Amino acid sequence: MTFLAALRSALRALAANKLRSALTMLGIIIGVGAVVTMIAVGKGATERVQEQMKGLGSNVMLVLPGGLTAGGVRLGAQTGQALTEEDAAAIAREIPEVQVAAPSMRTAAQVVLGNTNWSTSIFGTTNDYLEARDWPLAAGRMFEAAEVAGSAKVAIIGQTVAQQLFGDADPLDQVVRVKKIPVTVVGLLEKKGQNALGQDQDDMVLVPISTYRNRIQGGSPGKLKRVGSISVKVREGQDMKAVEESVKELLRQRFKVQPGGEDPFSIRNLTEILQAQEASSRVMTLLLAAVAGISLVIGGIGIMNIMLVSVTERTREIGLRMAVGARGRDILVQFMIEALTLSLVGGAIGVAVGAVATWAVGQFAGWQVSMTAGAILLAAGFSGFVGVFFGFYPARRASRLLPIQALRYE
Repeated sequence: MTFLAALRSALRALAANKLRSALTMLGIIIGVGAVVTMIAVGKGATERVQEQMKGLGSNVMLVLPGGLTAGGVRLGAQTGQALTEEDAAAIAREIPEVQVAAPSMRTAAQVVLGNTNWSTSIFGTTNDYLEARDWPLAAGRMFEAAEVAGSAKVAIIGQTVAQQLFGDADPLDQVVRVKKIPVTVVGLLEKKGQNALGQDQDDMVLVPISTYRNRIQGGSPGKLKRVGSISVKVREGQDMKAVEESVKELLRQRFKVQPGGEDPFSIRNLTEILQAQEASSRVMTLLLAAVAGISLVIGGIGIMNIMLVSVTERTREIGLRMAVGARGRDILVQFMIEALTLSLVGGAIGVAVGAVATWAVGQFAGWQVSMTAGAILLAAGFSGFVGVFFGFYPARRASRLLPIQALRYE
């Protein structure tokens, strides 16, 4: 018997029991659909974390003032001894593994342009902040040294602020007011999107840190050099944990902390946190795919069960075919084709179901999903393997029937 003849015979046998064939494929359909959907959800989560890492900047840690304890009461983060610009300069100068250390201060304020206004975050910082965050300019320029030294009234704005105030117009060289202080827009940042907390990173205005202190904040002279945080960017290829310890040791020396004393600051290794989230997302993707793969195995058991029933029902047919010249190999091929057809057709339908489910999850649940060709091929290939693996035993059993015994079967 040729392969085409065996294929036609197998398809006729499946068509003769349409409902049973459809129910047999149901397990494969559910399994493949679940695998495709779960991998898409897990892949989307991983990509989301990677986007957050890209938006944050690579190899970045954040140094913050620590908590203050008064009368046994801990007053919370950033209530203790403040960091200063000199601390940032010392970190960049004395730790060779540090690329830049950018001091920054932050507040919220209204930015006004004519009769239009927008509430946003105002950052007082230096050009090193953009280098630490891997944040290029879409247009314009960065701050000049003379502007930073002289508290110049200049600003770099994010895409959200530009859209809210200027719409499609060019914001460069336009004057806006920040807390009634007129500042000239000299640069426009590239779009960053949301951070890990869902906050819009493009909703911000950068001004020189000296401008922030002297014109916007208007603090007392004793606090002129204090900053709210220091963004530290570590050079590529360096051990983040080792650099973190070096920064901690340097600051303890500068703050004259006694051995065993509590650090008056805190260091957050943001890259390490996001890398841990990425690893967790990958593990979750594998676990979800493994759980979904169990459905495929159950579907394979269903195929084997139905194929065994089919062999029993068609015992006399098998005996008759073998009596007129069919070989055991021909019977084996026919039943294997039946099992493989059930699994592949079920797999194809399962891929379509998985695609629809993936779209629904992204559309209605609002999750980021990513369905790749690799996931589809993996699910379809596994469904074919299930058909071959679980269909082999029934097919082999049918091929080894003796014609005389099969013809006598009632």
